[in-house]
Amino acid sequence: MPALTISALPAAELRRRLKSDGVYFRTGVFTACLKTRLEHVASSFALLYGDYALADGAYADFHVALTTPRGLRRWFRPQVDFIADGASPFAALPRDQAFPMFEWGLNWCVSSNAHHYLMIHAAVIERNGRAAILPAPPGSGKSTLCAALIHNGWRLLSDELTLVRRSDSRLIPLPRPVSLKNASIPLMQAYAPGAVFSPSVSDTVKGTVAQMKAPADSVARAGEAALPGWIIFPRYEAGAPLTLTPVPRTRAFMRVADNAFNYAQLGVEGFNALAGVVGASDCYDLHYSSLDEAIAAFEQLSSQPSSQAGNP
Repeated sequence: MPALTISALPAAELRRRLKSDGVYFRTGVFTACLKTRLEHVASSFALLYGDYALADGAYADFHVALTTPRGLRRWFRPQVDFIADGASPFAALPRDQAFPMFEWGLNWCVSSNAHHYLMIHAAVIERNGRAAILPAPPGSGKSTLCAALIHNGWRLLSDELTLVRRSDSRLIPLPRPVSLKNASIPLMQAYAPGAVFSPSVSDTVKGTVAQMKAPADSVARAGEAALPGWIIFPRYEAGAPLTLTPVPRTRAFMRVADNAFNYAQLGVEGFNALAGVVGASDCYDLHYSSLDEAIAAFEQLSSQPSSQAGNP
């Protein structure tokens, strides 16, 4: 029998659980438990996480809570604290930023603890059994491109964290909402009018932010690992023509290692895991200004067999 999803809970029951023992749910290979009394967090959680499977409540990898600080900050310029397993790893934020804080905090929980994987700061998507890893710094258009691709036939594995299984260099899905900011929000709302978005929150450290719901199929297939197929370093440049330039694998290796959270910590196992990913991938720099042109380039890549000869 398929597991019950969060959307199966009546609204009143969901809020009761959030306020009491918390809601236990599966997100990829992890189980998380969320507790909060904040109504706007409950409504955004119900909106974006309805397709995720409920867990039985016996165990969670991460217990997180969004709470209101005591004292004046409960009422004057109200704030919110993110609590992870009883500790508060971040400074409080304005209360209206609580849901983005939940998303950022859950990413922190994974990147701080999941060292049985090689973890790379990169989006990762899959089509026809092969995955494209998109490492890029903030402002490169990575998340916007990822959001557009998953609404054009690609499966979302993750918007932020590429998890590499150390034993065989397979890529492990962690599909959660795609985080968008500033001009990317209205752009994607127009580009994917059927997508579901959380309310936009302004004046964060990242500007205005909103989360786009992960496709239901990506969530349902969170148990399906993927083979690496491409490493693509995207960069948005307004008005620039599209260019797709091969990158030597040796150079790509170093660039991806620089984007890994725990490459040095894992030592030889980290080297071997990353070598397996890069060795199985065709590597490119992608400069683009048009989403349609970028998507066409990905379509062309996905229709071709891997060179496997690589770029020495």
